[in-house]
Amino acid sequence: MDDSKNQRWPLPPTPVPAGNYVPVREAGGMLLTSGHTSAVQGVLAHRGQVGEDLTVEEGRSAAATAVLNCLASLSAHAGGLDRIGEIVSMTGYVCAGSDFTDHPLVMDGASEVLASYFGEQGRPVRAAVGVSSLPGGAPVEISLVANVRSE
Repeated sequence: MDDSKNQRWPLPPTPVPAGNYVPVREAGGMLLTSGHTSAVQGVLAHRGQVGEDLTVEEGRSAAATAVLNCLASLSAHAGGLDRIGEIVSMTGYVCAGSDFTDHPLVMDGASEVLASYFGEQGRPVRAAVGVSSLPGGAPVEISLVANVRSE
């Protein structure tokens, strides 16, 4: 898979970790990402709580960007997305008010991106978790687990 072929969802520049951690760890044939927000080159397009400050659509957009950041980190670590066999698991944290219940709709923005890159192999098991705050005021943070394609 050529990482530059997805014209609807091009990969952003590889994110730089915002703290003392690595963005990707390889263990036992699996690649695990740390949490990635929707910041591109350190700038968030949206800040705040989905359902309070942001619409579900803005949350979906943030989720799409966050998962693209995960993919950019995976690509940089693995030497290209063609080394990824499938996306096994996705955990998404959605910053939302206490009455908000549409977390899965927000995370569908990320699922759509994964499906566009990997087809059926991009449909992971998934958790969509509501939280009261995220780093830097981000509306969404996502981590992935992927397996490495056997050569």
